[in-house]
Amino acid sequence: MSNYAGQDNGTLRVTIREAATRLGVTEAAIRKRIQRGSLNKERGEDGRVYVCLDMSRDMSNPESQVDHEPLVEELRDRVRFLERELDRRSIEAERYQQIVAGLATANVNLTDRLKELEAPVPEPASSQTHEEVAGGPSPGGEGGGVHAPADREPQSGSEGVKKPWYKRWFT
Repeated sequence: MSNYAGQDNGTLRVTIREAATRLGVTEAAIRKRIQRGSLNKERGEDGRVYVCLDMSRDMSNPESQVDHEPLVEELRDRVRFLERELDRRSIEAERYQQIVAGLATANVNLTDRLKELEAPVPEPASSQTHEEVAGGPSPGGEGGGVHAPADREPQSGSEGVKKPWYKRWFT
């Protein structure tokens, strides 16, 4: 039968079979726990192996069981908190993805716009100026004429391509 190794410290000295019954596991599981060192064993004077059990782990003794309800409730509260935190972060991550997608789209649009601004103006096929083709008065003609925009530089020689705005601005 079982002997109390010490009632003050809550340790119970039992056989392997009784330990298996009290813990709700098989005898093989008790032997494996002894091998791993998770259960202490003693050799009795009769040569039998006894297991020292913590009485709070004894499934057969209801008085030794601790009321786990406060611990379970605390764990439930923590799980609820973590679920709310996970939901909040999921929403935040989705918002960041939308912002990044919007910035990427804006970047593409600005890149396209920059290419349009830097594109060279093709020369007209004939010797007519831009104003003559548009039907406006030619420079130096009657009515004072429309002048070329101020930001356009006169084209010199065979260059024929307008400088990009940033080169005109910084030179």
